[in-house]
Amino acid sequence: MIKEQPQLSPTGAIQKPSQMADGTWFEYPIKVQPHHTDYSGNVWHGSYITWMEEARVECLRSIGVEFADLVALGCDLPVVELSVRYHRALRMGMTAIVKARMTDIDGVRLNWDNQIQSVDGEELYVTARVTLVAVDREKGKIMRQLPPAVKDALARLSV
Repeated sequence: MIKEQPQLSPTGAIQKPSQMADGTWFEYPIKVQPHHTDYSGNVWHGSYITWMEEARVECLRSIGVEFADLVALGCDLPVVELSVRYHRALRMGMTAIVKARMTDIDGVRLNWDNQIQSVDGEELYVTARVTLVAVDREKGKIMRQLPPAVKDALARLSV
């Protein structure tokens, strides 16, 4: 008897990303370096995930939330869910824009959409949906609520 592989149901982020409150994405430019690629010169799949994390961290920094400050508050934001669709490969030497936006906050869960596209916006390379959850670093447990300063800052990003 042949078992079917479980299929990932498409998410709204992969099919049609939503808009931030002001309709914009945080944009983070990247250039593909040799260490981002596999032996064929195509970007290794994990590099895209690294770039998306860098874009989220920089987006937070742009609104005054430094990741180091979160750590100092005893809060960490690990990824608990990730859904990625690879549309087209980037290659060594290419440049692209990594776009990130937080779509909503559900308690201590932060949902983010990402796109990686060409600088001119004509080519779409990756779409993704990432869910983070606030964890108390000292206790190693999910927090009951976000620290007030973090919640107030994040409210400016959510739709």
